[in-house]
Amino acid sequence: MKRNFERKFGKSLNDKLKSSDLWKIHLKKDCEKQKVFFAIRNNDIGFYHNGGRLFHFDKKNDFKTHIKYAAVIENTDKDYLTEKELKLKLISDFSNNYERIKENCTLYSGIEAQGISKIYHKYSYLSNEDIVVLDIEVSFEAIGKGQKQNRIDILLFNKKNKTLKFIEAKHYSNKEIWSKTTPKVIGQIEKYEKQIKKNENEIIIAYSNYINAINFVFNLKLPLPQKIEDKVSLLIFGFDDDQKKGRLQKLILKNLKFKGFQVYCKKDKISPKALWNSKIL
Repeated sequence: MKRNFERKFGKSLNDKLKSSDLWKIHLKKDCEKQKVFFAIRNNDIGFYHNGGRLFHFDKKNDFKTHIKYAAVIENTDKDYLTEKELKLKLISDFSNNYERIKENCTLYSGIEAQGISKIYHKYSYLSNEDIVVLDIEVSFEAIGKGQKQNRIDILLFNKKNKTLKFIEAKHYSNKEIWSKTTPKVIGQIEKYEKQIKKNENEIIIAYSNYINAINFVFNLKLPLPQKIEDKVSLLIFGFDDDQKKGRLQKLILKNLKFKGFQVYCKKDKISPKALWNSKIL
């Protein structure tokens, strides 16, 4: 578990990042405008945009992007192409083709990932809010043989009380929140809460390193975390008024399987403050 939460940001990584054209010309500015979310891992960085990882950067391999973001169609002056004209090519330069890579990144993002991105783009740690998004897609080790490593969607940070809080986010259409017996998301949250309790000290140390790094990169003065909320909140979003009054009310809010869990349901325009104050059903 400990290695999953390491958030190291060495001098060589910092120096190489700051010397790159992609950072100097595009990424730094977009991070500061909250158009791109800067997330530190273990001596590498993820740059997230509209639900996708736009770039990955480490001290050994420099910048990388997914091949589907780097592929473009030639003859872009035409709206319609014949089969013979349909030719793909790879972008040859990240900096000169930065906006096109961002467009492709958005096109390939799923509905759930895009919904989550609206929260971290508006309320990142670079915003002036008291409660901010500190990290996203946080890895948790799988419990049990043959299980995949899990990723919890959002980590909030309350700057006033120096506390961390994890959020699992699901779009209304996600089958993991629906079941006539026990929804899959219940087991996920129970596992997360056990892992948080077991690894609280390691998590706080890792995110102290994380905050020290982003304070240095962006000239911030964020305080260091001192504790973690033991409850993981479930965010459900992306429904309409009829769905809220019908299926959501009956199968989620009045479902005894969710009793004792923090659940927050909001179709859109979700704030970290509201998420932080999720009520226990």
